[in-house]
Amino acid sequence: MKWMRFRIRTNEESEDIIVSSMTDIGLEGAQIEDNAPLTAADKEQMFTDDLQDADDEETGVDSCAVVAPGEDGVAYLNFFVEVDDDNNLTVHEYDENGEEIEVTKTPDEMKADIKGVLDELRSFSDIGDGTISVDVTEDIDWINNWKQYFHKFYVEDVLVIPSWETKTSEDEEKANITLHIDPGTAFGTGMHETTQLCIRALRKYMTPGAEVLDVGTGSGVLSILAMKFGAGHTVGTDLDPCSEPAVADNKKANDIADKDFDLIIGNIIDDEKVQNQVGKEKYDIVVANILPYVLVPLTPIVPGLLKKGGIYITSGIIEAKEDVIRKAHEEAGLNIIEVCKQGEWVSVISKKD
Repeated sequence: MKWMRFRIRTNEESEDIIVSSMTDIGLEGAQIEDNAPLTAADKEQMFTDDLQDADDEETGVDSCAVVAPGEDGVAYLNFFVEVDDDNNLTVHEYDENGEEIEVTKTPDEMKADIKGVLDELRSFSDIGDGTISVDVTEDIDWINNWKQYFHKFYVEDVLVIPSWETKTSEDEEKANITLHIDPGTAFGTGMHETTQLCIRALRKYMTPGAEVLDVGTGSGVLSILAMKFGAGHTVGTDLDPCSEPAVADNKKANDIADKDFDLIIGNIIDDEKVQNQVGKEKYDIVVANILPYVLVPLTPIVPGLLKKGGIYITSGIIEAKEDVIRKAHEEAGLNIIEVCKQGEWVSVISKKD
């Protein structure tokens, strides 16, 4: 199997925002090379939830990182796409309704699309050099390389621990809540800033017995944590059928009963059957950790899902798109009550009056 590698020269500060933005043009994974020493926290920080749960509707962009010699502050992002016999590339993008579509591109077209994304980012952020090189590489296992970097970590007093690690006595004392997770390669781990913003918001606005809807649930991280924070029942939706085994495994690992967390596969934005399964005006909280191009068409239907006084938590938003998402909340008739920021990422939270 051959892969075409698109290599971008940038700076360490722009790694995350570039990796996230490339999902718009179908690049869903990156290998990161920089000159920064990797602490345990640094290694964990390079995984997105997602983006899901690109991924995943949360747009999960799987990233692995290596320390590479070079100039201080300079980073290289390597994106890999399989090449067919005609030297064409096939990627998955999303239309205006959030539907996944398969697109075939030539290498020149892909390079032009990458340049377009970088030019847009350059208009509001220093992304460094931004040069693009292209080459072809043989069979590699880059899609699984991230596993060597994923270790247990904390979000405040919440311990997120993979299936291949065990809790220590120190963890027993420090962790008030433990999330056991095997994220696989398609979904986020919870360490990315966008997921951390959602975790903090869920905890802040949770009420005992709350009904929670998690749009773009991916591996079920937010839904499971909602239950641990005191929710009475959660519903997760996702476009990707691969969510089913991931959610099932993580529910079992966290002792979440099937009746307490329902998973629905399908597009809540325009699929009436999915909308009927989800239900109307029944949720205390709707959370969506998804990229802006999905949040915009999603948001108008959210008031019809929320109870009066219900909370809508959105994340997966780079700072440059904050106004777009604010406008979407306001045009849907929701009252923005809080905007939280972490790094270059934003969470917009609103309420149905």
